[in-house]
Amino acid sequence: MQISNVTIAIIGLGYVGLPLAIEFGKKINVIGFDTNSKRIDQLNNGNDLTKETTSAEIKKAKKLSFTSDLNDIRKANCYIVTVPTPITDHKQPDLLPLLEASKMVGSCISKGDVIIYESTVYPGATEEECIPIIEKYSRLKFNVDFFCGYSPERINPGDKKHRLVNIMKVTSGSTEETAKFVDNLYKTIIKAGTHLAKNIKIAEAAKVIENTQRDLNIALVNELAIIFNKMNISTEDVLNAAGTKWNFLPFRPGLVGGHCIGVDPYYLTYKAQSIGFKPEIILAGRKTNDNMGSYIVSQLIKTMIKRSINIENSNVLIMGLTFKENCPDLRNTKVVDIYKELLEYKCIPDVFDPWADSSEADEEYKIKLEGKLHEKKYDAIIIAVAHNAFIEMGVEKVRSFLKPNLGILYDLKYIFDAKDVELRL
Repeated sequence: MQISNVTIAIIGLGYVGLPLAIEFGKKINVIGFDTNSKRIDQLNNGNDLTKETTSAEIKKAKKLSFTSDLNDIRKANCYIVTVPTPITDHKQPDLLPLLEASKMVGSCISKGDVIIYESTVYPGATEEECIPIIEKYSRLKFNVDFFCGYSPERINPGDKKHRLVNIMKVTSGSTEETAKFVDNLYKTIIKAGTHLAKNIKIAEAAKVIENTQRDLNIALVNELAIIFNKMNISTEDVLNAAGTKWNFLPFRPGLVGGHCIGVDPYYLTYKAQSIGFKPEIILAGRKTNDNMGSYIVSQLIKTMIKRSINIENSNVLIMGLTFKENCPDLRNTKVVDIYKELLEYKCIPDVFDPWADSSEADEEYKIKLEGKLHEKKYDAIIIAVAHNAFIEMGVEKVRSFLKPNLGILYDLKYIFDAKDVELRL
């Protein structure tokens, strides 16, 4: 297939799919598809609630159209699947969105078409799980009538520096010819260049270990923070001192949530266990990071007891709900763990986040966001997310929300000086 003859259908217009659709839509005919008709209406009006793009950027994509009608994507000959791949409550891969997308694509494709997956999966999932569904619903034969590629997404929500076009793209294909086509297709938009992997499984594995490596590094620092806290040593001072060595990695302790780092390792461990291997180091890191919400609240409760603050019915403000700073993304946010743990102690937690969508917070987590903060109300404040809005408030303003002479400020994100707060990780 020649690039000049390509019409792309992008399935899923979230944090991954929309930026991709916009960049391709500047050069190639693109149909952006999402089952959420409300999302399509918003995009047709130039409104992106993820804040990853602007109305002006959408307008630059002259060859891009949006639809929620499956019939509209039948005219495409290249399909890129960018739907989410979360985990279940039991820490197992939830492939349902991916498999449903594969059904839709299978019902639309024609002979000669190429399907490219960007969704994060475990090695082998594309060919073992997705391709059989496409064959079933298309009644076409893989690598004879249609072909497949895999190019893992590397989107970093809220990051205005590392954008799609500035991040090197890993590509792969089910045949040598398909691999070259996929690689050349992405080269039309990726300024940072591409890396053509030898096969789809290698590309899939590369994606999951990128975030597994980060997860383990953060888990190590989280464990070190717990140790240093017990020794009454400043974790930040230790890390700053160690950071003077040229090859020391600058990780910091904290909550590990989001759509990648807190999820991808479970895809890899699931596959490892399915082939008879128990990945102890990866799971140990996950256990450490998953338990940080509980640890943080236990540290706060101990400090409140030392200050003779009554725990039951105490007012605690959580500043920030999104999984990272300056971004509205609530997927797999671990701030929720803090909220739930406070409820277990019969505290009364309020959550304030100027970035988060209040209806989404209520729908996903049953959390009602505070619209306004009141002075001298709280027994404790936890700064859980380092939004610029909180930094700009300044420590004096933040402390004004505490009860005078008694309240505790717990700065998880190190946004204020150590002398101005009672607790840090």
